Amino acid sequence: MIHHANDSDFTSVVPDQGLVLVDFHASWCGPCKAMAPALEAFAAENPGVTVVKVDVDEAPEAALGFRVRSVPTLVLLRDSSVVSQRSGAMSKAQLAQFCASGSGA
Repeated sequence: MIHHANDSDFTSVVPDQGLVLVDFHASWCGPCKAMAPALEAFAAENPGVTVVKVDVDEAPEAALGFRVRSVPTLVLLRDSSVVSQRSGAMSKAQLAQFCASGSGA
């Protein structure tokens, strides 16, 4: 399941515990659209990871807070702390590897 957040509900949507993958994207971004099916498949197959999509046009404060300079940018959080951050589209396998790097396993 993918959750959606904007500036007004970001802190309530993004849990402060566990592993969270935040996808900062934009509706006009081609690579973001291309990555969407991989992100959906990853979210469906990894219920232990909370996946949150944040449209940078609807959440400029959240994007600024994570210093997002390009989209897509993926931020991996563990217990509210940034573990890793990467810009650019990823495949489902790359998403899994990116999250495994911060899983503590």
